[in-house]
Amino acid sequence: MSVPVLAVSGLSVAYPAALGWLHALEDVSFEVGAGRALGIVGESGSGKSTTALAVLGLLAPEARIERGEALFQGASLFSLPDAERRALRGNRISIVFQDPFGSLNPAIPVGRQIAEPLVLHKGLPEVEAAEEVRRLLAEVGIANPQEIALAYPHQLSGGMKQRALIATALACKPDLLVLDEPTTALDVTIEAQILDLLEQLRRDRGLSMLYITHNLGVVSRICDDVCVLYAGRVVETGSAESLLRRPRHPYTKGLLASLPRVRERKHRLAPIPGRFPDLSAPPPGCIFHPRCHFAIERCASETQVLAAGVRCWRAEELADAAWQAPAETVPDARNTPDTSARALVEVSRLSKTFQLGGLFDGMRLDFSGGFPLKFEAPRVQAVDGVSLSVAPGEVLGLVGESGCGKSTLGRMLIGLIEPSGGSIGIDGGTPRQSARSAQIIFQNPDSSLNPRKTVEAIVGRPLALHGLASGDKLRERVVELLETVRLSSAYLQRYPHQLSGGEKQRVGIARALATSPKFIVCDEVVSALDVSVQAYVLNVLADLRDRLSVAYLFISHDLSVIAHIADRVAVMYRGAIVEEGPVDAVLRPPWHPYTEALLSAIPDLERGAGVQRIRLRGDAVEQGAQGRGCRFQHRCPRKLGAICETETPPVVRAGPGHTIACHIPIEAKAA
Repeated sequence: MSVPVLAVSGLSVAYPAALGWLHALEDVSFEVGAGRALGIVGESGSGKSTTALAVLGLLAPEARIERGEALFQGASLFSLPDAERRALRGNRISIVFQDPFGSLNPAIPVGRQIAEPLVLHKGLPEVEAAEEVRRLLAEVGIANPQEIALAYPHQLSGGMKQRALIATALACKPDLLVLDEPTTALDVTIEAQILDLLEQLRRDRGLSMLYITHNLGVVSRICDDVCVLYAGRVVETGSAESLLRRPRHPYTKGLLASLPRVRERKHRLAPIPGRFPDLSAPPPGCIFHPRCHFAIERCASETQVLAAGVRCWRAEELADAAWQAPAETVPDARNTPDTSARALVEVSRLSKTFQLGGLFDGMRLDFSGGFPLKFEAPRVQAVDGVSLSVAPGEVLGLVGESGCGKSTLGRMLIGLIEPSGGSIGIDGGTPRQSARSAQIIFQNPDSSLNPRKTVEAIVGRPLALHGLASGDKLRERVVELLETVRLSSAYLQRYPHQLSGGEKQRVGIARALATSPKFIVCDEVVSALDVSVQAYVLNVLADLRDRLSVAYLFISHDLSVIAHIADRVAVMYRGAIVEEGPVDAVLRPPWHPYTEALLSAIPDLERGAGVQRIRLRGDAVEQGAQGRGCRFQHRCPRKLGAICETETPPVVRAGPGHTIACHIPIEAKAA
């Protein structure tokens, strides 16, 4: 039997806490076989990243490894001197972190950063290292490696930054590649490109991978084996195929039940109730029992052991049992928006042009006549002639890649950005006149909530600004708003850093509801959340829509989320709507080729690894200024020819309320 590339056994890690030690990992064991990919999955706080950092020797100085062993190709990592361990990192073991924005030095050209491990570990002269950098960039799918090697990180798209990080990790031909949520911040099409790249590299190089993620679709796509962590404990292990098709531990069942799915639309998702345990004082018995629907008396008193790949007394008994939704997520009657009524939001021919660069970027010499120094600022058309409407109580999903203009459109609707042209009507007035009627929930609550203010002050501020409440009435209204998003009055005096990701996002929702708006822009509000927290937030938003008839513009690049919550979908590409219609119509053929590519790119548990995917070249912002013809022509896999290059596509009716801007005949799309 071959020696595994990485074997971790009995790993326990603790951090100092106010009342003792916080046990981040407890008796964690797993193996990564030669040429295989192991996925480590679980919610935030499960210990996934701590596991990787412990293996790499990158834990914070205050952390301590209490016990356990990590063997790399049979040799102990923990007993190596620091100098030898540093020699392994970036050489035989490499890591790709989640955020390329924080991993790449903004002041150093990308090529020099990729060359660093080649110079440090392999001793290559700078000229040879530069040549190898160009080869590595080409290997990871960058078309112009010489130009990109000289570029700075801010000049690259998100997908190109992540490819540059992967090139850096591969520079010294490692045996093990550790990937810590490498696609979480990427669009679904760019994520698909990165996953394709990793699969190819694994085949070509025989790489072993430790893949950390909370995205079970990605695990299904790329991993051979899975290790499920909960609160620092391994609760289930097994092959990806068997574990995802027939999970045995209740926690794994709960993670899978939390997922929104394109092909299985539900009124409510089934999140895992409750909160993570306090790891400085974990509960007795099974650490998951306070949140487990299947828990019995024995679970609260006796500690389970990992047996036959699962840590649960009732694993065999519950093998075919489905996770059940908490009582508050039992379906009610879904609100059906009255699309025949007067539109709440009416947008006509809306456009926005941004000037790029500074004062001197548009200067040029022209001696054809007049003053020779000309100024013509470079511009980008972020939104280009968009028309749409939203009915009272309706959810319009807006989907597309980064750079397509989704957030710019959403911010124009609530008056945060002034449009360059077109008109906006909200509840009969302009965005400024309708400030109380239209609100926004931002993507990242860490940057949109003031860290120096309590929850009470954050949620109460719109009430005070608009003169809606004061004194005791203000606090009463804040408590009422918190209860609306299922947070108790115990949260009033807490600060944002004392809340979980889902709790922070719910505070953002409560703040948006303070003025009793009729319309809310939800800008990627669940993209950074774990699947269970995402499910809970989606349920809260659906409840508010049903009870209060709030209308949403729900912006996302995740069609699975859009399919779950939206009534209609608008697909946006390079500033324009290329397809719009009811959810069920847009998610089934006929499609615009761009919609088809977005659907194809979704890592889908049901489809398996052998499904034919549409691989788009580049990303939406790499093609330069919009010229003649179809705006999707440069990447379209179904391009017809000259007509797509010279003529603007007609907007054709594909069905009731369903339009597509494309030269391909409807009957050809459906074939």
